[in-house]
Amino acid sequence: MKDKEEKHSVKRAMLLSLIPGVGQIYNGQKSKGLLFLLVFLLEIMEMIVFGFSAIVGLVTLGTTPVQDHSLFLLIEGSIQLIVSGLMIIFHVLCIKDAKSVATSINRGERINVSFKEILKGIYENSFSYLLIIPAYVAMIFAIVFPVVVTLFIAFTNYDFRHIPPHKLLDWVGFKNFLNIVQLSTFRSAFTSVLTWTFIWTFLSSTLQIVIGVATAIISNQSFIKFKRVFGVIFLLPWAVPAFVTIMSFSNFFNDSIGAMNAQVIPFIEKILPFLDFGIIPWKTDPTWTKVAIIMIQGWLGFPYIYILTSGILQSIPSDLYEAATVDGASAWQKFRKITLPMILAVAAPTFISQYTFNFNNFSIIYLFNNGGPGSVGGGAGATDILISWIYKLTTQNAPQFSMAAAVTLIISLIVISVSLITFKKFNAFNMEER
Repeated sequence: MKDKEEKHSVKRAMLLSLIPGVGQIYNGQKSKGLLFLLVFLLEIMEMIVFGFSAIVGLVTLGTTPVQDHSLFLLIEGSIQLIVSGLMIIFHVLCIKDAKSVATSINRGERINVSFKEILKGIYENSFSYLLIIPAYVAMIFAIVFPVVVTLFIAFTNYDFRHIPPHKLLDWVGFKNFLNIVQLSTFRSAFTSVLTWTFIWTFLSSTLQIVIGVATAIISNQSFIKFKRVFGVIFLLPWAVPAFVTIMSFSNFFNDSIGAMNAQVIPFIEKILPFLDFGIIPWKTDPTWTKVAIIMIQGWLGFPYIYILTSGILQSIPSDLYEAATVDGASAWQKFRKITLPMILAVAAPTFISQYTFNFNNFSIIYLFNNGGPGSVGGGAGATDILISWIYKLTTQNAPQFSMAAAVTLIISLIVISVSLITFKKFNAFNMEER
């Protein structure tokens, strides 16, 4: 037995697998080993033809203006880093495979040797993994790749003074992040925009959730007639494209000729004479513009919450309410002890996603009043949120691509951190334990 363990040393198999395929050949799986060796040779060819030059280009970002395009070099280098990461994963898997097979040999277990047996084993034990590999590869290049490029741009001086290929980019470290704090223009703009982004996210999301839950609970009451009619009416804001709705509301809230000032407010003042709104500057005063877009988002977002909550309410057993009635519970107590916990148990992750969505809700900010009125510095308007400010940083006459990338990373950190904290608080990752 000792001779057998020496002959099929697990440690030796792992060391040999530093060159993919050699450890598999050592374990007697020649077909698998040759296949892994072929992949390894392709890796070497890739590094010779493309990889080494891509890494060098990423480090230097070019040496000769016009001839070298820094942005292309950065992109190529980012691709190579991802490919290198996949190569490392492949090598690790080869080592683990060699270790696993060598261990099986030492235990006296039969291993798949021929190519046909290996294919059969993959089909029986790992077929599901083969199906998801293309999805993971596509996800890497569709999601991870843009993130890596944005990350690198945030540490360069990519702005209107450095536009490749006429000007080469340089690595500047954390200068862009420090500029957000140190430069008065960007500091005031970032503080103002970030503060309004949080206010906008909280108020607009909370408003649409409250309206959606309230309409669902009210329409679900047994004494309400024509529930289907109300259901169709509540779905209308969702049925009409948001682009059309926002543009319509932009005209609706026009200061001079909009229906809000010309018809709705006079009608309210006629019914309630003690009220005197006058002409409200919906699109020329920052405060009133913020009020308007919060109300519009409440209108646009509540139908989804209404549908979700309605489905949850249908699944709550009526016995719970009957028992609560027998115990003398009030309507508020039933809502607080039965309805609300049941809604949150199912819909909490979705409610959190509404806050995340509105944190980056570009369309309503841009389409309603282009982030205006006025300016808070740094190219940002009074109602711009972080995402719309980034758009302006990259499309204005003097684009600041690296600053936009830095702000993008800050947004990502905020959204990811808040989402993880809230998901953990509501046990959104433990659905299988419920």
